Amino acid sequence: MFKKFKLNTFLLFIPLTTLMFCFNAPKNDDEKMQTIMVSVKNTLSYLHYSPKPINDAFSQDVYTKYLEMIDPAKRYLLASDVQEFENHKLKLDDYLNKGDLTFFNLTYQRLYDRMDKLDKATQEIFKQPIDLTKDETLVLEPKNKPYPKSEQEQYEEWRKFIKYNILQEMETLNTKEQTQRKKKDSVQRNNLKDTIKLEILTPEQKKIKATEEVKDLVTESFKRIKKRKKMDWFTIYMNAHTEIFDPHTNYFSPKDKDEFDTLFKGKVIGIGALIQEKKGYLYLGQLTIGAPAWKSKQLSEGDKILKVRSLPDQEPVNVVGMLADEAVRLIRGEKGTKVTLTVEKKDKTVKEVTMVREEVAIEDTFARSVIINDENGKKFGFITLPSFNADFEDEKGRNASDDIKAELIKLKAEGIDGIILDLRNNGGGSLTEVGDIMSLFMNEGPYVQVKDGNGKIQTLRSKTNNPLWTGPLVIMQNELSASASEILAGVMQDYGRAVVIGSPQSFGKGTVQTFVDLNRFLSTNDDFGSLKLTIQKFYRVTGESTQKKGIESDIKMNDFFTHAEIGEQYDDFALAWDKIPPASTINKLTYFNLEELKNRSAQRLSSNKYYQLMQESAKWKEALDKEESITLQQDKFNALMEQRKAQIKKFEVLEKVDNGFNFSRYQDELQREKTDEAFKKKTENWLKNLQRDIFIREAVNVVREIKP
Repeated sequence: MFKKFKLNTFLLFIPLTTLMFCFNAPKNDDEKMQTIMVSVKNTLSYLHYSPKPINDAFSQDVYTKYLEMIDPAKRYLLASDVQEFENHKLKLDDYLNKGDLTFFNLTYQRLYDRMDKLDKATQEIFKQPIDLTKDETLVLEPKNKPYPKSEQEQYEEWRKFIKYNILQEMETLNTKEQTQRKKKDSVQRNNLKDTIKLEILTPEQKKIKATEEVKDLVTESFKRIKKRKKMDWFTIYMNAHTEIFDPHTNYFSPKDKDEFDTLFKGKVIGIGALIQEKKGYLYLGQLTIGAPAWKSKQLSEGDKILKVRSLPDQEPVNVVGMLADEAVRLIRGEKGTKVTLTVEKKDKTVKEVTMVREEVAIEDTFARSVIINDENGKKFGFITLPSFNADFEDEKGRNASDDIKAELIKLKAEGIDGIILDLRNNGGGSLTEVGDIMSLFMNEGPYVQVKDGNGKIQTLRSKTNNPLWTGPLVIMQNELSASASEILAGVMQDYGRAVVIGSPQSFGKGTVQTFVDLNRFLSTNDDFGSLKLTIQKFYRVTGESTQKKGIESDIKMNDFFTHAEIGEQYDDFALAWDKIPPASTINKLTYFNLEELKNRSAQRLSSNKYYQLMQESAKWKEALDKEESITLQQDKFNALMEQRKAQIKKFEVLEKVDNGFNFSRYQDELQREKTDEAFKKKTENWLKNLQRDIFIREAVNVVREIKP
């Protein structure tokens, strides 16, 4: 369900006064965890925007959230376990204050004990005949079922869960077969060369194949869970505490912080290869064109990784059975250093391949643009911005505002008539980038107000009076547009500089986070991780918070997320909405008639059959998500699937929608595609999705009607 969705982006680095809690350097992992507990508690109490009292009420909230986090489907723990845990329900505040691991150790060990037993139990289930004719029901909604009262009852729940997955896998095989038949019929009907081989399985063969597939998946899932280190579970335990303060306050272990930094900067130092887990082994996935793995000419997608030597003077580490993220940490390192992979090729030969680590850009993080040509001969620039990325450590690192500026320069050279800036699914990033991007479209002025826990208000301003684009501008958003995205859309709306189009409201994240390294409080070089905590709230120049309410679109278009529980408003521990005085008097620009644009758009959408069908599809899918149980009797299950397929068939036309636009590319990108296969494939997929996007059609309609 979408209710658990949350965003983990931070917006602003704020200098913090050093706090000294006077801890001694821990001697072992348990002492390290104890130190982290007290350090997190003290940091939250001193620095959080709205600190909560660490009392029995807090303890109860932590207890409930922690159980939801470690066993959300009530599949691992027994009722007797939970009854035993209840004895600690009002003590978690005391444990946090003292750095006491009693409750964590109890739950951690119990989980592993249960998983070990369940691993064996599920293997027994697969040894028994799976009766698909028995009329049973599986409860899907955890809130509607109690914890199992006994191991036998738990066994039965897992048996039904496995049966459900087998039925689903059989349905997948049925769908695949039907799709192959359709393709073959089409080929033969059009007298094309027939190279399609149909794999026709009997119902019993499908059952056997589906059972083996589900068995592999269940076996692998237990292996992965049991490989997780104690510190990984401890991170979950700590976040059960931090997220009671607010959903964006989180504890990050050192490895989690590294991963966050990588995504935020949009670059990684490594060899440029995905690492995939399969049946206890690690394999190379797609290689990034031009990166070290690709340049070696000795590695290929599908190679089995046996060992990794992080540095020439170190012994190689056997990675067989290792989690992918652990192997990735061995492969990554400092730029210019060597790493050696021992791999088994598909022909079973074993090779050692040494590479020099390089900076590999994660291009999906960065802005890019394309030219939209409409049927009237006009050209519009479409810019997508996936993240407000910023690299604060590298002067040559990429920032969102520089990327947007580069795209605007290219688009202006093409003589475009308007700009569409797509912020859909953009979870935010650096708040300072908002001001720099704002200055590309309008003159200087305040763009956000920031208030700290003491009530002090600071106004941030864009100070440049040399905008690059002053023509028609539309900003697209949806329910997943959050944080910096909301500040940019909001300020452009408040000044009347742009028309905001999209979902009724954005995510509603109106808080500012910063990272505090916990080891700054200790006399040690060891890394204790970091605390990302909320220290401020931000407000529009009008004085209204974006918290919970988000940004309301000028032109509202429901999408697939509109009927789901996405957004800050659905989190029980989200900070409240409030209002402060406006930053200054806002002189709105008046170069378009918003009411007229809204009326014309409403008329178009009311007669747009694809848009109307999408609304019906979204409501239907949301109703499916809310189903609380499902039949496990094969005939009834198949009948239900056929009923759903009939409904899906009605919506299939949405997959073939063509918004009718011609998308033009830049010459430098066309040249790059000749040597960069990965870039070419990503671009093809991107353009294919743009072609089917009916929201872009309406965005173009709106920007075309804005008269500069």
